[in-house]
Amino acid sequence: MSEVNKALAKQWFEQVWNQKSEATIDRMFHLQRKSHGLPDGNSILVGPDAFKAFHRQVCGALPDIHVDIEDLLVEDDPVAVRWKASGTHLGDHFGFPASGKKAVLTGSSFFVGKGGQILECWNQMDLHSLFQRLQNP
Repeated sequence: MSEVNKALAKQWFEQVWNQKSEATIDRMFHLQRKSHGLPDGNSILVGPDAFKAFHRQVCGALPDIHVDIEDLLVEDDPVAVRWKASGTHLGDHFGFPASGKKAVLTGSSFFVGKGGQILECWNQMDLHSLFQRLQNP
């Protein structure tokens, strides 16, 4: 089971974020999945459509986003991933004008998977600090 969940986490980051595949979201995101911590620490996105709206916002603001998995720990469930995302702020999808600045965001995600789908995920990242860095000269 741990190898299946490890592959699930790798596929999620590669296809959803690096390849920007909404079809992967539909395939891997359980209909009642909860994504805790998106877009902020107190938020919970439920279902694929809510996640796709967040995904479009991030990919619209950072169209060249690339996520690297820095650590991946698996003991069946959950899967723990420490990651680093980078891209260029070229779109106004964060609610403020594009700055053209390089953006780097680090975070972690903890997945619970079953049957090739992600059932629940907890995310930690500091989007507020990223927004401040992108808006300040």
